[in-house]
Amino acid sequence: MSSGIENILEMIEIQQLPTKISAEKKIGFGMDGNEPRNAQEVVTSDLMDITERLHQEFGRMSGQKLLIVGGAGFLGYYLVQSVLFYNQSAAKPIEVTVYDNYIRGIPQWLKALEGDRHLRLVKHDITHPLPEDMEEVDWIIHAASIASPIFYRKHPIATMDANVGGLRTLLDYCLKRKDQGKPVAGFLYYSTSEIYGDPTPDAIPTPETYRGLVSCTGPRACYDESKRFGETLCVNFALQYELPIAMARPFNNFGPGLKITDRRVIPDFARNIFDNEDIVLLSDGSPTRTFCYIADAITGYYKILVNGRPGEPYNIGVEKPEISMFDLASRMADIGRSHFGYTGKVTRQVSQDREYLTDNPNRRSPIIEKAREQLGYDPKWSIDDALLRTMIWYKDNLVAEDL
Repeated sequence: MSSGIENILEMIEIQQLPTKISAEKKIGFGMDGNEPRNAQEVVTSDLMDITERLHQEFGRMSGQKLLIVGGAGFLGYYLVQSVLFYNQSAAKPIEVTVYDNYIRGIPQWLKALEGDRHLRLVKHDITHPLPEDMEEVDWIIHAASIASPIFYRKHPIATMDANVGGLRTLLDYCLKRKDQGKPVAGFLYYSTSEIYGDPTPDAIPTPETYRGLVSCTGPRACYDESKRFGETLCVNFALQYELPIAMARPFNNFGPGLKITDRRVIPDFARNIFDNEDIVLLSDGSPTRTFCYIADAITGYYKILVNGRPGEPYNIGVEKPEISMFDLASRMADIGRSHFGYTGKVTRQVSQDREYLTDNPNRRSPIIEKAREQLGYDPKWSIDDALLRTMIWYKDNLVAEDL
């Protein structure tokens, strides 16, 4: 076992954790029917789950080089760690390089992995030209973008630059590699479910064929429209130059790695609970979403990278249950009361930000049959299991920097 991943797992008795995914799980509990005791046990069992489900995909990547751009963020948390976890038993490890501008410094979880001999960390802003000493890589994941609405509204130009300019730099790299007779094996672009905007009622749940109802000038447009144009770039590079480029459209991912300071709804509610404050809804609580646990989502993303069809987008999320923000807050409050001594309640207020709800979708729910049929994507974590695991992780990760 390499020293980096040991730093993450050193306090866990791995032999007590499940080696197989149980066919049935108690509601609110882990894969083996037992409640995880701390964040480290949550992460380890998640990594075991992910690597078991991605055995074939990681096998295809064995002995090759993977570049994760934006690997220090929420998605990078399990994108990076799952590969290093797989490497522990792989005859031919996957060599991982992370590019990130580390605008907030290198996060502690990534620092703990620095000693891993199969991991290379590079400080690089993808909106700039690629490093001259860049190693040739076989697989590329472009996950460099601000994704929290609060933050991308504060940094709209930087958001667009990463989603369009940074993407174009990587696509040009892929084209250059092909012209040299050394094409990349796969490229994954992180788009978003936000490209659908606020779908019409007949488009809920939403298939990949829906064209969207999106404002190009509203407060969320910097993110929504740059992701839409990013997909246009990917499709045309894939078709014109026959490059293996596919796209993921995430639907409300959450779980370990999503900082408690992120300002999205689940970390906000978790912060309220651990501060023993009332959970404050800045709406009437009626908008609905389906929420996808990150361990499920990561399996989908690697399946797209390895098996996705060129130029094709894939919804990655869960179809049920579609719950209201009030229901979500109530579920989290119940977990807080039963596990963490929470005594607060759920309240409603009006945001002082006049544009807080502008262009915010009333409903968001995907159709995932395309990913099921073409990729073998099969999410399995219930919302109750996932929220409990997330809260246990937050209990040990209550301090995090803001953007």
